[in-house]
Amino acid sequence: MAFADKNLQCVECNQSFTFSAGEQEAFAQRAYTNEPKRCPACREARRGQRQGSGSFGGSSGFGGGSSRQMFPAVCAQCGAQTQVPFEPRQDRPVYCSDCYNKTRLSGGRR
Repeated sequence: MAFADKNLQCVECNQSFTFSAGEQEAFAQRAYTNEPKRCPACREARRGQRQGSGSFGGSSGFGGGSSRQMFPAVCAQCGAQTQVPFEPRQDRPVYCSDCYNKTRLSGGRR
């Protein structure tokens, strides 16, 4: 399929922007079915707002740098005091990082 540059209007700032043939090809390769609604500047601003809002939480690279809430726990394998990013339940074992990695690498729970 041959792509040609298209002029689109941004829903945020109402400015006209070009949806280039190269961008259209990239969208098609990613199986995106909709054309962009925002110009590149508004897309970047929106991306910055989402990252700054902390809507994903934690320090996993998605959030706004807010620290993740950690909960104290005792490792079910070695008995070491540790902290985990979820509230431990009595019916599930909790592992420190070292024991978790050993368990995960060995293919399952012990």
